[in-house]
Amino acid sequence: MFDGVTLETLAMLLALAYLVLAMRENSLCWYCAFVSTALYVWIFGDVSLYMESALNAYYMVMAVYGWHQWRGGGEQGHGVALCQWSCQRHIMMITGVFVASALSGYILAVSTDAPFPYLDSLTTWGSVLTTFMVARKVVENWLYWLVIDSLSIYLYIDRGLYQTAGLFTLYLLLALLGYLQWSKAYRKQNVKASRQGTGELEKLEKDH
Repeated sequence: MFDGVTLETLAMLLALAYLVLAMRENSLCWYCAFVSTALYVWIFGDVSLYMESALNAYYMVMAVYGWHQWRGGGEQGHGVALCQWSCQRHIMMITGVFVASALSGYILAVSTDAPFPYLDSLTTWGSVLTTFMVARKVVENWLYWLVIDSLSIYLYIDRGLYQTAGLFTLYLLLALLGYLQWSKAYRKQNVKASRQGTGELEKLEKDH
């Protein structure tokens, strides 16, 4: 029978495996994500972080969606390619996160014993958006995680989840490395696409 500490340790190790595999664009990351987040649904609910618990239920759904997108989404069913969002789209999405956080934060403040309703809501809605960005391979997702993880560390320390707080401290470094790695891969992807486009154009010109 697992106790709370053992469950948190297992969830932490699986979450770390998810992040390392995600950095390498390995679709196996979504299997680790599914099991880890299932454990965190219970762990966070047990310490009254209700939005965090609900967030991990969402993560379970996104693990299935992300696996499908990485394995069979994108053009010709070969999996989605790395991409970047425009500045306008980032502003629109961030605004949506703040609005949703204000609404859910107020609901938590008046109807639950959540200790940090607005901060809990902000990290939750930010994570909802950013997880979708990971599933769609948006390069900037790692920059979002830097902010979200920093805020989450404070929440976890306050609730006594020290192992998870330590994990998220490591996440800060891995998020930075993930951004650098995905940015490099994105540039290589564009160079390859450009060369292929040039080659196809030259072939068409020769044929004519």
